[in-house]
Amino acid sequence: MFDLSISEIAIIAIIATVVIGPKELPRALATAGRWMAKARGVMANFRTGLDAMVREAELQEMEKKWAAENERIMREHPPVPGDREAQDARMEPLEGPPVAAADPTEPGDDRPDLPPAGDGKP
Repeated sequence: MFDLSISEIAIIAIIATVVIGPKELPRALATAGRWMAKARGVMANFRTGLDAMVREAELQEMEKKWAAENERIMREHPPVPGDREAQDARMEPLEGPPVAAADPTEPGDDRPDLPPAGDGKP
């Protein structure tokens, strides 16, 4: 975006040295560097937000296409009224992983209990 040749940078450096002075030049360059870092951070944040919005819009578009394709397939191949597989094919969301209840009739862990960590002698 900004093309600066070596001669242009040299002219800027000479003018900065004359206007700002050699004593204040390091502080001025540090301040300019902080401003550039802040500007880059703001631009990176803006770009990240913009990318997220684009991905979300693309995802919504794909979901619409998938819904339309699913609807077309369901119209072309309707379920047979007496077909048990078609009736059982409905998907329902799960509430969570299954919880296994402890059965007292099942054999337990046969490993011996381990001693506490601090009881071992070297």
